[in-house]
Amino acid sequence: QVQLVESGGGLVQAGGSLKLSCTISGSFYSRDPMGWYRRTPGNQRELVAMFSSAGRKDFNGFAKGRFNISRDKNMVFLQLNSLKPEDTGVYYCWASNSRGIDSWGQGTQVTVSS
Repeated sequence: QVQLVESGGGLVQAGGSLKLSCTISGSFYSRDPMGWYRRTPGNQRELVAMFSSAGRKDFNGFAKGRFNISRDKNMVFLQLNSLKPEDTGVYYCWASNSRGIDSWGQGTQVTVSS
């Protein structure tokens, strides 16, 4: 089993930045796909950014040029820059193992005021 714990959410003004952190524990490998999803009000959960099993960074279109994903040992980070009110939502850390089983964190709230 894999456990993921997010931190770093909060309230920020439009144009500001936040850095989200996710600590991963349990049975995982550095090559396992991992990354961040979000759920904004009224919408389904969507991919923000991820590391593929090959180590490639993939970004959803809205995240390109504003957000960055990075990792260090058992932690994965999401740097949020130039935040917009429409980025408000709950951000989830995610990892998938070799059998395709997904694990999720509890989520961290990001609120961007206009």
